[in-house]
Amino acid sequence: MKTLGVYTKDFSLYHDVVKELKNRKLTYVLLSSPKNIPKKIGVILTSKKDISDLKSHRTVIVDSYDSIDHAIDVALQKLTGKEVYSKVYIGIDPGERPGIAIIGDEVLLQKIHTNAPEEVFHWIKRLLNVYPSKEVCIRIGHGSIIIRNRIINSLIPLHIPIEIVDETSTTSSQQIGRLDRDREAAASIAQLSGGKVHKNLPLIPTRGAIKNIQKQSRQLTEGKYTISKETAIQVLKGKKSLIEAIENEKLKE
Repeated sequence: MKTLGVYTKDFSLYHDVVKELKNRKLTYVLLSSPKNIPKKIGVILTSKKDISDLKSHRTVIVDSYDSIDHAIDVALQKLTGKEVYSKVYIGIDPGERPGIAIIGDEVLLQKIHTNAPEEVFHWIKRLLNVYPSKEVCIRIGHGSIIIRNRIINSLIPLHIPIEIVDETSTTSSQQIGRLDRDREAAASIAQLSGGKVHKNLPLIPTRGAIKNIQKQSRQLTEGKYTISKETAIQVLKGKKSLIEAIENEKLKE
């Protein structure tokens, strides 16, 4: 099986690439010279300055991407030898820290955990770039209604079919961590069909959702602060983060 190679004279870039490869537990080979590259090397991670040394090899120029992680994703995709997928389904498990999974031609390609709903748009664009496909569908779980609708509204400009699916049966075992559960749920959601979304959806916070955000503000400040109902609504609509809301509450004193 082909593997990744790393060749660059940029020590800082080299260090960061190797660190990320190790973090992701990926197999790779460090190349000290562009000559006599082993046949098992399928794709070489390199830099803009070093690319001229590797004209006859498949490469990914790491410093041409928005992050090393992104460049590695592209390299791994090239390593498969597949240029275009027939069908790609992207599953999203909505929540404060959404999980995302992508399935291409019935193969699970990647599972991701984001830090906020507002990051989903960026990740979807990146996945579409890494895994080009003739047909794409985005599927999102029906839970966390206001966050779900925020995510959907952010994705509508992509002009990609979006479906809301019943995620009741996607709950993973409680024995694994929350982040892993969200990623697993996203993978399950990607494989379910649902109702199509045709327009932006309303952002109407429920009383329970507002109280939950207020409860979180108390928990984060050990009971010292409770943000107002109006501020909680702003948080739920994505107009400010909970941390920003708490800081604003502190400034009022």
